[in-house]
Parts: sequence; structure tokens; C-alpha cells
Amino acid sequence: MTGAVAALRGFGPVFALLFGLQFISMGAMEMSGPFWPIQIKALSASDSVFGLAGIGVYVCPMLGVSLTSAFWGRMGDRYGNRLMMVRALAGLAVTQLLVAFADDVWTILVLRFLQGACAGYIAPAQAYGVQVTGGRDRARLFAWLQVATNVGSLAGAFLGGIILDALPFATVNLTAGMICAFCAAVAWVSLPVLPEGRGLTVAAKATAVSHPPSTGVPVIGVFGLMGMLLASRMVLQVPFSLYMSEVYGAQHWITGLSYGLLALGFVVAAPVWAWSFEGRAPSFVLGWSVVIAGGCSIVTGLADSTRVIGLFAALYFTWGALLGGTTPVLLSLVSAATRSEKQGSVLGVAQTCQQGASVIGIIAGVAATQHFGLEAAFPLVSGLYGLSFFVALGLWLKSRQSLR
Repeated sequence: MTGAVAALRGFGPVFALLFGLQFISMGAMEMSGPFWPIQIKALSASDSVFGLAGIGVYVCPMLGVSLTSAFWGRMGDRYGNRLMMVRALAGLAVTQLLVAFADDVWTILVLRFLQGACAGYIAPAQAYGVQVTGGRDRARLFAWLQVATNVGSLAGAFLGGIILDALPFATVNLTAGMICAFCAAVAWVSLPVLPEGRGLTVAAKATAVSHPPSTGVPVIGVFGLMGMLLASRMVLQVPFSLYMSEVYGAQHWITGLSYGLLALGFVVAAPVWAWSFEGRAPSFVLGWSVVIAGGCSIVTGLADSTRVIGLFAALYFTWGALLGGTTPVLLSLVSAATRSEKQGSVLGVAQTCQQGASVIGIIAGVAATQHFGLEAAFPLVSGLYGLSFFVALGLWLKSRQSLR
């Protein structure tokens, strides 16, 4: 804990506030996350409607984010990322409050899509963090923001469960809406307005304009690798609880604990990965991406083969620890290869790629398990990570050639 506090202070008080806003707002949004199937089931007229809406309630916000993140990123470059953060939090607050009063599944799906379209908070928060820190230690910056997201999600799901045990489902969304509105007000009042929407001094701006980054990073390829890694992870989003029930006969709390171990592994390992990659050449980072992708393929393959719940949980934690060296680190490579005045745009595009890949992963997981059964889930995940291994290998070899 002391190390985490020291790391946050190292970035400065503004980033500590940014971390807190990310933690609280993402926690608020995840208060209802694990429990949507319960609400959708109660409102569905048939099993077919429930099957469609049960997937749509998770996919619709991702589609909204993927279709609008690049646009909001450009707006952040033009009008300032702070304004985009406030706008996103306000949009989340309004849509959460509207969802609380929705009483049919189709209205909920429309509002969830609008929620994603109006949101796009993470990308401007990342770009604002780069501006505040002057672009230093990007890997650690993105890792800590991702830690805030994961810890917030865990805490939010726990709080949402406590509320739902005592009060109606609408109360969860009302509470989340009020929390997001509070975060929007805090962001508006407390986050400083950076000069001309940028977080750089005049000298730094001149340097950034006259000397564009030349890191040898194949940005499009990194986007592709990041998307494949995320799609692989999201395959189990829908069938995981069914898998745990069928294969292990697990109680709900064991399922929830096992699921949470993935996020816990990420939280523990992400800052360590970022520290290990600090100041390293892109070819070094991409080389480790090859190892991580291969490790994920092996670990998920082992998780498929075991029937010992303790070993399965340990492998799930290990998987999360490996994932800590993926998205934040790859994002830092993309950010470092992009001119300062385009940070919002490129991180918005990155968010679009991530959400689109997540949707593809969810759909692939549902389709595979419906056609081939739940036993097909982990082999699909392991196979996709195998493909990611070869993509990472190609990027690593390309980055080494650019150094010659």
C-alpha cells in the first residue's frame, strides 16, 4: 500500500485526483455489471428475448464506445481532454439515471448503447494524464489508471451486490448515476485547465512539433495485437459462470472469487510490468509481448485441462498477472510514437479498437459455446492467444529490423 501511495504521489497531486476519479466512476458503472442478467431475465417475455438481450446489455455500450471514441478523441485534442472527461462523466450520470427508470429490455438496450456513445471517459483521462505528466513514464501512468479501473470494478460489483440484497435493482443504477454526477462536478471544479488544452510548456510544444516521435513502433500492428489479446480475454465473459457451474459445480461465491482473481492478478502485476519496461526500447517490450502471449496460451490451456478448483484459481490469477503486461504497456508504445497534440485522437482510436475487439471476443465466445458446448471455451481462448503469439513475434522481428 505504501508503494502504491508513493507511486501516485510521484506523478503529482493532479494525477492522484485523476486516479481517484477513475476508481470511483468506474466502480459506479460496475455496480450493476454482474447483475444485469437478473434484471433482463425478470423483464424478458421469453427465453429467446432473454438470450438476445442478455448479450446485448453488455455489447451495446461497447458498440457505442467503439463508434464514438475516435470522434471524442479529436474533440479532446481540439477543446481539451478535461472538458471531454467532464462530458463523459455527465453522460454516464444521465444515462444511468434514465436506465434506472426503464421497464422493458429494448429501452434498456438503447440506453446502454447511448451510455457507451456518450461516455468515452478512459481515453481522454489517459491523454490528460500524459499532458499532466509531460509524457514521462507512460507505461506506469497507463498501468496505474488501469489499476484504478480494475480495483474500482471489483469494489463496485461488491457494493452493488450489497445494495441489491436489500433494495430494488433500480436503486443500484440511481446510486451509480449520482456518483457519476458527483465525479463530473469534482472534475469540473478540481482538475486544472491546461494551457490551450495541452499539458506542455511552450518549449516542449516546439520540440514536439519540430521533432515528431520516431520510435520505430508499427502503430497499426500494435493496435491489431492489442485487439487480439483483448478479444481472447473476452471470450469467457458470458459463459464463465455457466462453465464454473457445469464443470466444477461451483457455488456463486466461488465463481465470483475465481472471476475476480483475473482482475486481482492484473492489479498486482501491471505496475511491476510497467516498472520493468520503463525506459526500454520498443523492440524489448515487443519481445516480451511474444513471451506474454505465449504464456497466456499455455496458462489458459492448462486451465482447460485441470479439474482441481484450487489449481484453476491459481492459473486464473496467473493469467491476470500476464495480462498486466499487455494493454497498458502497448498503449504506452502507441502514445510515445504519437505527437503530443494528437494524443486524444490516437488514444480514442485505441479505445475504439479495444471495444470493437471486446465485442468480437464476446460474440465468438457465445457462438462457440452454443454450437460446440462449454468445453469449447478455453480451447478457443488458448488458440486465439496462439495467434496473438505469432502476431507479436512478427511485430518484434519488424521492430528489430528497423533498428538495423
